[in-house]
Amino acid sequence: MSVRTYLLAAGAFAVGTSAYVVSGVLPAVSGELGVSLTAAGQLATAFAIAYAVGAPLVSTLTGRWDRRTLLVAALVVAAVGNGLSALATTYPLLIVGRIITALGAAAYTPAATLVCTAMLPPAQRARAVGIVFGGLTLALAVGVPAGDLLGGRIGYGGVFGAVAVVTALVAATAPLCLPRLPGPPVVSLRGRFAVAADWRVLTALAMTAVNVLAAMVVFIYVAPLLNATGGIHGATVALLLLIYGIGAMAGNTWGGRAADRFGAVPTLFALLGGSVITVAVLSPAGSTVLGAAVVLALWAVFSWAFNPPMQSLLLELAPTGGMVLSLNASAIYLGTAVGGLVGGIVIGAGGLLALPLLSAGFGLVVIALLLTLQLGRRRVAAENVVA
Repeated sequence: MSVRTYLLAAGAFAVGTSAYVVSGVLPAVSGELGVSLTAAGQLATAFAIAYAVGAPLVSTLTGRWDRRTLLVAALVVAAVGNGLSALATTYPLLIVGRIITALGAAAYTPAATLVCTAMLPPAQRARAVGIVFGGLTLALAVGVPAGDLLGGRIGYGGVFGAVAVVTALVAATAPLCLPRLPGPPVVSLRGRFAVAADWRVLTALAMTAVNVLAAMVVFIYVAPLLNATGGIHGATVALLLLIYGIGAMAGNTWGGRAADRFGAVPTLFALLGGSVITVAVLSPAGSTVLGAAVVLALWAVFSWAFNPPMQSLLLELAPTGGMVLSLNASAIYLGTAVGGLVGGIVIGAGGLLALPLLSAGFGLVVIALLLTLQLGRRRVAAENVVA
């Protein structure tokens, strides 16, 4: 695979770390700014809302831009947002920094996917997309535990500053390696959302949003949760987050292969069942480091294996693909945003230990939605045969 593809993956790593690193620096933000863990968790919510709303808007506004120009501009915006987050000494200014960073990330990820497929022959495109998105899972595997490990030493400002530097370096390198590519045909906002008129697509998008909600309601607060369940803190939390990230990378790879072999729907049922079971036992398992490591690894595999078969299912429902996958990306970040909000509310009402069981409950909702979707598809197919 070409250097260009790995450069795009490096950019995905930079913007992915921008998104996920908040989970690692949550204690540092809470301690340095004197805000509650619930308030600190809303940094992830602000990022996610800005991404979910900004993705279709930015894509429409920049539709005619050369793709290389768009990629560089997106990385520069993300670097500026991280730089502002590094310098922020107040909570509102830190929120603004996260929103700016999210807009850069929302512009970068879809454009990087388009560029990596445009540069290669069809036989190599799927692998190239996997490498680019591997940058996002690498951000989870490396960026988050690094943020947790460094947050107590250099503060959240130092962590965001380091992410800003990495993002700026990729932005500076991109014009030297990437070719100019004209933008795709411009599609209006109305056109982008037209595919959602199909109830099956809406149900599938709801599955994505609730599944991410189920994951993020725990993951955003995982560092304080591990401290509450087993007194786990410091470098041990960073190690556990690394284990989680490795599990996420494995799940991302395995989920696509399983969907190709067994089909999207059977794979999704199996993954959702595994995710519900593992997250439900996270609190008791987290009383020991070994138990937390095993459960976090398994939960990460099941959770992160969800996206490839989900995208396959969406492409079955809407073969034109592009628009529905864009909406799916917005659904992912909408679920992240709601996860931060709901998690904060639950911590205030019932404490940290209630989060894993709440997550399992949301997982059951996703299973119910998938069952409803599958039964509806079978009914429509049977009616078409009779007709």
